[in-house]
Amino acid sequence: MINGSVVGLQPRIGVILRLPAGSEIEIECVIDTGFEGLLTLPPAAIARLGLPFLIKINANLANNSSVETDVYLATIVWNGVERDVAVLAMGRRPLVGTALLEDYHLGIDFCEGGTVLVDEIL
Repeated sequence: MINGSVVGLQPRIGVILRLPAGSEIEIECVIDTGFEGLLTLPPAAIARLGLPFLIKINANLANNSSVETDVYLATIVWNGVERDVAVLAMGRRPLVGTALLEDYHLGIDFCEGGTVLVDEIL
């Protein structure tokens, strides 16, 4: 089970990244159910973390516009399991998308300081 909290009416959880050098860092991410991908990080954060580049793609945004963005590879620890995921370099804050939530139950108490729970569907 992954626990988080609501801050400014944004559900947030910590995602652990295993860096190429072998160390780990936890990054606070906003859960965005309108984002169908796995994970986004701001481009400056990706540069600091030294994530390996994968490919450029055209990403479709909520306003139906398309932007070219770089995709990087990251290893995360998700619910205790190591996973390699594609990370889009975009935005101002880290986001967790619905592809990462697939096969999980998401529970949110939408009030300041409310509980966020992400748990496997059995």
